[in-house]
Amino acid sequence: MKNIMCFIKENLAVGLLLFALFLGAGNIIFPPLLGQQAGENMVPAMFGFLITGVGLPLLAIVAVAKAGGDLQLLANRVGPIFGIVFTSIVYLAIGPFFAVPRTGSVSYEIGIAPFLSEATANHWAPLFITSVLFYMLILYLALNPKKLVDRVGKLLTPILLLVIVVLAVKSFVTPMGNPGDAIGNYVTAPFSEGFIQGYLTMDVLGALVFGIVILQALRGMGMHDPKKQVKTTIFAGVVAAIGLAFVYISLGQIGNTSIDVIGASDNGGIIIAKSAAVLFGNLGSIILSVTILLACISTAVGLLSANAQYFNRLFPKISYKTYIIVFTIFSLIITNFGLSTLINTSLPVLLIIYPLAMVLMVLSLADNFFKGGRIVYILALIPTFFVSIYDGLKQLNVQIPLYENLLNTLPFHEQSLGWLIPAIVGAAIGIVIHKLSK
Repeated sequence: MKNIMCFIKENLAVGLLLFALFLGAGNIIFPPLLGQQAGENMVPAMFGFLITGVGLPLLAIVAVAKAGGDLQLLANRVGPIFGIVFTSIVYLAIGPFFAVPRTGSVSYEIGIAPFLSEATANHWAPLFITSVLFYMLILYLALNPKKLVDRVGKLLTPILLLVIVVLAVKSFVTPMGNPGDAIGNYVTAPFSEGFIQGYLTMDVLGALVFGIVILQALRGMGMHDPKKQVKTTIFAGVVAAIGLAFVYISLGQIGNTSIDVIGASDNGGIIIAKSAAVLFGNLGSIILSVTILLACISTAVGLLSANAQYFNRLFPKISYKTYIIVFTIFSLIITNFGLSTLINTSLPVLLIIYPLAMVLMVLSLADNFFKGGRIVYILALIPTFFVSIYDGLKQLNVQIPLYENLLNTLPFHEQSLGWLIPAIVGAAIGIVIHKLSK
């Protein structure tokens, strides 16, 4: 018992670090929206959301740790070209394409818009002015990295968590109202809809990148034994998973009880901002706004820096400074399309790359069973891609009747999980071929 307590005490800081990496401001906006739209079906919807938003990121952290902490090394098991392409897509998704612009949009939706009139908040000018100022600051901090940014990030995470706890406790003790009626896919398939909505957190993609951060932290602590590193990383993942589950359930509860008071919304940022005002008045709105605004700054700087470092390593002829400037300007442009547009655009892409990431991750955990046979990865990922790419296209209202009729014969296709059985069959065939070839 004493040894267990010592282990927990020694490694709790690593778990809190991982939790801090996951808890970006963008993660705050999806559970309230799920809670409001799922209505009376929130429990199965939240269960599905926790699988992709908490459970799979935990497995991803372990998979990357076992692979030495480098996502590209993990993806190279399929092939070097796939390793470069897939890793680049993951970095861009959690960088200037989706996650960084989301920090700019959330900063406006929660930090600025609640204090403007409805007509002013919906005009393009306030978002543009806010995003220009936001990214000017981001550019300065990313080009001049200081310890202050790390300190702000470490300070803001517990503050943001405290704000969420206070909001959650208040919403449980004195709920704003009763759950409304479920809408959309939450009526007929709440679990699978929650499962898909968990993609939007991008936590699995983030976990594939955060693995290297955790291993560097462990090596900095003097831990160089790979087995101890994996063991500690698993513990850190469990700590982070518990924290994330608490945050998601709490925010889901806030959204679930909000519709009677603030009305329906398709924007999670608006739901949490208005709920804070109802639960704690203007002071609550101000505290939430300032905390999330600062958290967005810290998150954006970290993600842009990580992207610039990766692509500078991949293409060293282009400087880190140039990457930072280009990525910042690109993020500024994307931000001004608005949070709802950004979320709707990101979902088709995530429907394509998330299944690939999940299959790659699961196979890497079972790598010892088939001795790293490349054919296993290839035959599992090819059918996964051909099914998931159509799921993404269908989200964009692109339909190919003949192809869709074929995919409709697959189990779980209606739940956007049609890739599951083909991936299993492909992996099984790959294992047989690998063993016979030896």
